[in-house]
Amino acid sequence: MNAIEIRNLSKSFRGMYAVDNLNMTVPVGAIYGFIGENGSGKSTTEKLICGHLVPDGGEIKLFGKDYKDAGVRVRVGALIENAGCFPGSSVRTNLMMQAINLGLENPDEEIARVLKIVRMEDSAHIKFKSCSLGMKQRIGIAMALLGEPALLILDEPINGLDTDGMRIMREILVDITQTYGCTVLISSHILGELEKIATHYGIIRQGKMIREISAKEMESRARVFVSLKTKDASGAKSVLAKKYGDVREEDGYLRVYDVDETEEIVDYLYKNGHVVSEIEKNKIGLEEYYIEVMSSKKEER
Repeated sequence: MNAIEIRNLSKSFRGMYAVDNLNMTVPVGAIYGFIGENGSGKSTTEKLICGHLVPDGGEIKLFGKDYKDAGVRVRVGALIENAGCFPGSSVRTNLMMQAINLGLENPDEEIARVLKIVRMEDSAHIKFKSCSLGMKQRIGIAMALLGEPALLILDEPINGLDTDGMRIMREILVDITQTYGCTVLISSHILGELEKIATHYGIIRQGKMIREISAKEMESRARVFVSLKTKDASGAKSVLAKKYGDVREEDGYLRVYDVDETEEIVDYLYKNGHVVSEIEKNKIGLEEYYIEVMSSKKEER
């Protein structure tokens, strides 16, 4: 069973499609990285899944049931745009109001549970307006986790966070899936951070899903390359291109694609009058994979 199954989903605003016959599959237990350009339809898709918007057409199933089913709706938690807290109230008071709104039994125990998950046990007394951005994002996640949802939908939760804030957020999201068995759908523009935790990816462009792939599949397909530096980059590039074909100059480094023999390259350049000062083996990461996919789709238009 999948946590989310979407088929031919569409949503338009004033005749313009924000989501256009979208298909999407999120396995149970996944951290699904939902990525695309600004205005590509990510937030609209998430709002449709949450029931905040009504689709023009298509089908949304959550855990095998229609997304409007009351039994499945209570299994979904979401943080889209902001936490919607009262600035002058404490963290605990805001969580209590949400717990009461949800009709939860034993709200005190539930609030203690979610505060522990988001590493804020000692901050319950702080007023929301006094919290840092990272704390506010974690409070929003805590609110979304009230009631132990099986699916958590997050819209750009790590944007604007500092390095430590992003690290804490990563730890929380991994903990949510591994310890509590929750499936996470997360959109983000910070692909380097997403790459550290996501198990699956969906790439959307102009409202259409153009690629879905697991992290393992992406890793197996990723092109390897050798990155190196020489004093005469232009001359070395010409020499390397004769033997290795795909050689590119990026940010002061030469990249030799589909090759991982560093000693062979160093020796070949030395014999042709070029000394290598730096060299290492690499694989294309999520950001470069994303750029390649987007570029190839633009060329197909």
